Amino acid sequence: LVDARELFVKMRKSLGEKRKEISTDQIAEITRLYGEFAEGDRVKILPNETFGFLRITVERPLRLRWAITEETIALVRASKSLAKLGEDAAVSLEAALRSAIGLSTTDRKAATKTIDGIAKKCSLSVPQTKALWDALAVRDPDAPPVTDKKGNAEPDADLRDGENVPLPTEPLVFEADPSARLATLPYRTAVEDYLTAEVLPYVPDAWADHDKTKIAYEVPLTRHFYKYAPPRALAEIDAEIKDLEAEIQRLLAEVTE
Repeated sequence: LVDARELFVKMRKSLGEKRKEISTDQIAEITRLYGEFAEGDRVKILPNETFGFLRITVERPLRLRWAITEETIALVRASKSLAKLGEDAAVSLEAALRSAIGLSTTDRKAATKTIDGIAKKCSLSVPQTKALWDALAVRDPDAPPVTDKKGNAEPDADLRDGENVPLPTEPLVFEADPSARLATLPYRTAVEDYLTAEVLPYVPDAWADHDKTKIAYEVPLTRHFYKYAPPRALAEIDAEIKDLEAEIQRLLAEVTE
């Protein structure tokens, strides 16, 4: 890894999103440093896996409460799918909702009885029924997780997050399709250990969707070549501020003369 940032020079004219370029002599210098293969202030020799990481998707369960209130009825009116209803159908739907106003439940079966009943009564299509369900759903962190037919918790897209997990410490070889490697015990363990240490203490209901895990690489030049530069002394900064204040007062005095 060669730190060539000091060799970049600003271009006279931007080329697309590029603002800097490397001259022929600078390219030769980079090539020389690379060819010497010797560590120094500007050269680090690192294995490929140093730059790799697992990009994982952290999910959290969807927690909903279904409610028929003035607020959710307003959301029904604002729904694009339900806005396509004719005037008579829209009036009928709002009347049916108002007849059930006060409904507030985290029990999906209880909600189904009321909401699907209203949808059937108003002859809503499948997309319109889904839009009705979406409008009447209110996120509630105290509600039990919404589950699918198999009893698995459904993920909440709004709470979905991504995390970078260091690769397991084992040699790597190139594979066009690394999915088999991602399913191995070392890789699964790396993800689960990261969750246990860094995620679950803060959000204990989270889990990783292993099917979405990907291997990614980055070259963090700053991390490897960072050199600490101590800040200026407070006395020096304070003196500079006082000098600037004095200059401002002098300029103001000249203006008012």
